Formats: sequence, C-alpha cells, structure tokens
Amino acid sequence: MKLRSAWVTLAATDFERSLQFYRALLDQDPISQIPNVYAEFAIAGLRLGIYKPRATELSSSFMKRVDDNFSFPILSLCLEVEDLELAIAHLSQLDCPLGDVITAAHGQEIYAYDPDGNRLIFFQPFA
Repeated sequence: MKLRSAWVTLAATDFERSLQFYRALLDQDPISQIPNVYAEFAIAGLRLGIYKPRATELSSSFMKRVDDNFSFPILSLCLEVEDLELAIAHLSQLDCPLGDVITAAHGQEIYAYDPDGNRLIFFQPFA
C-alpha cells in the first residue's frame, strides 16, 4: 500500500460556528471550502478538515457517548506552540473552554475544546 496523503477531519454539528472558530484559532481562511458542508485548512504540514455530518452519522454509533451527558473525545488535535502563554491568551480571546496548565514529560500543555467538544492540546516542549 502506498499512501499519497493523510489529514484529520472533525465533525461540526454547527458547521458555521466551527468554521468561524477555526478561522479565528488558526488566523487563516480555509484553502478549500464547500459551503455549509466542508472546509479544509493547511497548518504546519497538516490538512485539517471540518465537515458537517450527515443526519445518518448523528446516530449513537457515530457519536461515542460515555453517558447521556458526556461525549468522550476520541480524537485530540495536538498543536505545538513556541509560547504557551501567548496561545492561552489567544484561546481566551475566543472564549474557548480551557483546562489547567499541565507539566508533562515532554513539556507544558493545556487542554482546550472547540465548539463541538473536540479536545485541542496546545503544548510547548521543554527547551
């Protein structure tokens, strides 16, 4: 098997809200877009697609639920930053839900969540 490319896609229950969130978060417009269906961003060698799920995808088999009130993040988008404090300030301007700064084996990180509850991990490696 020879792969030609790979990218990550995230489901967005409110497509326009998520599109605006990722435009502001990444400070760029999508490189391609199908209105109200799909948008794709290019970030640091990664293609990130945001898509509006079809009605059939919104079934319980598509949405992984731990219980009636909580959806477990089965995918995390990890973004390495040069300055975690600047990233936190940017996320705060977006009214993005944030966790606490955590010191991990590889550096410091913080969890944030997009409008659909997808986990975003921003990390700054140790020098």
